Amino acid sequence: MAAGFTERELDIMAVLWARGPSTAAEVRGALNDVVTHNTVQKMLTILEDKGCVAHTEEGRMHRFHALVAREQAGSSAFGRLIDKMFAGSAEALLTHFVRDKRLTRAELERVRDLLDAQIDEEAEAPKTHTSGKSRALVSHQRKRAGGRDE
Repeated sequence: MAAGFTERELDIMAVLWARGPSTAAEVRGALNDVVTHNTVQKMLTILEDKGCVAHTEEGRMHRFHALVAREQAGSSAFGRLIDKMFAGSAEALLTHFVRDKRLTRAELERVRDLLDAQIDEEAEAPKTHTSGKSRALVSHQRKRAGGRDE
């Protein structure tokens, strides 16, 4: 299940991911802004209805826990970000990210290593149907290796 969270839902999920199973009062206490207990309880109920959260009963209280992993939600949010802010272009997002100049040299080198590994993987993949982007990646990899671009 790919969960699409509102900003408030994501705040609550972040608390559950960080703290683990929590009551509405514990979630409310961990949030960085003022929100009523009823609002937190309602949001937890909405998240439960969406299948993202479940609860166990502890006396009169409910202890909520996340059913959706942070990584799964992150992938969904990342895809939405690319679609909404960068017109579906992951390349535009990456270009913006690099040009923003918030990355240290070490971080940029790690990103370059990841890109090089992805390019190598693309070059080794079976050539059933090669899109323009894949051809560009393969061409880049060949040029880096000193080969000719065909």
